[in-house]
Amino acid sequence: MKILFIGDIVGSKGRAAVKQLLPSLRLAYDADVVIANGENAAHGKGITRKIYEELLSYGIDAITLGNHAFSKADLYDFINQADRLVRPMNLIPTGLGRGHLEIDVKGTPLVIVNICGTVFMENTDETPFEAMHRIENNFTNKIVLVDLHAEATSEKIAFAYMFQDVVSAVVGTHTHVQTADEKIMNGCAFISDVGMTGPYDSVIGRDVMEVLDRFSGIRSARYTVSEGESQLCGLFIEIDETTRRAVKIERIQIRPKDESITRS
Repeated sequence: MKILFIGDIVGSKGRAAVKQLLPSLRLAYDADVVIANGENAAHGKGITRKIYEELLSYGIDAITLGNHAFSKADLYDFINQADRLVRPMNLIPTGLGRGHLEIDVKGTPLVIVNICGTVFMENTDETPFEAMHRIENNFTNKIVLVDLHAEATSEKIAFAYMFQDVVSAVVGTHTHVQTADEKIMNGCAFISDVGMTGPYDSVIGRDVMEVLDRFSGIRSARYTVSEGESQLCGLFIEIDETTRRAVKIERIQIRPKDESITRS
């Protein structure tokens, strides 16, 4: 199974990058399935029904979320009907939507699990370790990919070591900065953070001057997405469908000045 994972989509600029680049990416990697983190897709925070449907129309097969999942009230109205949306299973409120999703990929089941970290994070009712231990026996003999939406690199690495024999991939999201530590751990694909799909000249997607003002003591309640050109960060993972073990992992980063999609 060939999986493309698109890193945290930030605002309209990030969505535009997906629309423009995903067809070529899917072709270049011969991807069977595309997963994207969309928790910042609506104006930099949260997701709406309209944007959920927009992202699916671009060829994304499943969308994961994160700590900003419920930032837009619109989500409460459609989350239980959104059959390709996964929210962090340990994020409060826990009684809405689904924390894991099973989809059919050319006859092979793929389970997508979404969990929030707890180090430097808020509004969780259990640790990612407790959450995964609670459900791990439900997915025996299936390919399982975990989007671990967490701040601390150490927490993500520790989680991967804990569950490397249980899941096929642990993909870190949330920090918006792509890390260079991708590897295969005993057949489990891992990266600390897949990075951000959104404005390249920004502070993790946010307007630079707004952030500089904040660090200078001028506080603002706004979250303004930068208007600059976008990058796309992603990850390619190939998994042996017989053993359910990862056999390849490759980082993807397309910056604004890149003219074409090439594979390393």
